[in-house]
Amino acid sequence: MAASAEVLSQAFTLGYTYTRSTGPIVGQFLTSLRNRKIVGIKASDGKVLMPPVEFDPVSAAALTEFVDLPDSGVVKTWCWVSHPRKAHPSDKPFAWAMIQLDGADTPMLHWVDAGEEVAMSTGMRVKVRWAEETKGLMGDINGFVPEAVALLGDLKPNDATDTITGMEAPIYLTYNFTAGKATAQYLHSIKKGQLVGQRCPVCRNVYIPPRGSCAACGVPTVEEVVLGNKATVESFTIVYIPIPGNPIKPPYVIANLVLDGANLSFLHLLSECKNEDVRIGMRVEAVWKPEEEWGYAMENIRYFKPIDEPDMAFSEIGKLIDEGK
Repeated sequence: MAASAEVLSQAFTLGYTYTRSTGPIVGQFLTSLRNRKIVGIKASDGKVLMPPVEFDPVSAAALTEFVDLPDSGVVKTWCWVSHPRKAHPSDKPFAWAMIQLDGADTPMLHWVDAGEEVAMSTGMRVKVRWAEETKGLMGDINGFVPEAVALLGDLKPNDATDTITGMEAPIYLTYNFTAGKATAQYLHSIKKGQLVGQRCPVCRNVYIPPRGSCAACGVPTVEEVVLGNKATVESFTIVYIPIPGNPIKPPYVIANLVLDGANLSFLHLLSECKNEDVRIGMRVEAVWKPEEEWGYAMENIRYFKPIDEPDMAFSEIGKLIDEGK
């Protein structure tokens, strides 16, 4: 592989599809928002906390006494956003503000649609602009507006009667990944249907995919090692929980595999076998996609399948016969 392999770059989105339980306090708060009502909670010193919390911030005692609050209040402090980003609640300039609702003793963070920066001021009166449709989320408050602004439009009622006990809270991080020299060489090789690792000149570990350096010795890895399609199962997991956006339906098996000629594992899918038959030491082989579908990705290999070879003893998995040592 030429040392001057084209550097590869691609946008990625890392997602964590998280579902959380709300507990009784946050659940009641979100249920109230769904009904276009706002509630705070009374602390042990008589102060009304908004948003409500489960435990007293001073005594740590559990809190249970809800307090109905109006949907208007005062801006305590604010900052103006001139150029909103994609993740912001508005595509027009707006203000983030700490807003203390009437009857509450603590401010809450939300956004204000004031139209222009000169309309914002500390101490200004604002009121809630409710979303047209409510879901039981903070977004049911579709921002605050100056109190004098007339709100128009029809609000659709939410007929749900159950108390909210859980919520979807996915987290996504979009970033641009640029492959380094070693990774770029690896991706160029896999696009040609080859699995190529790199060997550490000190400990002789063979990394696949290569990292450009040895994590154990802290030295560059330059020597390339062409590896075959056969591997051994080092460990595995049977996945029973569906992953949003994943076309593979559970249950299925993912495994840490050690390729013949390497001694460090990578993760891939196992198929063409019963899940209960998968075991440590099982011998498997790569099943590639048709060549016309190959790209710069490990997904060129559809999965690994079992082959008719004796299991490898666990103590022997990853042990190298290094003739060049």
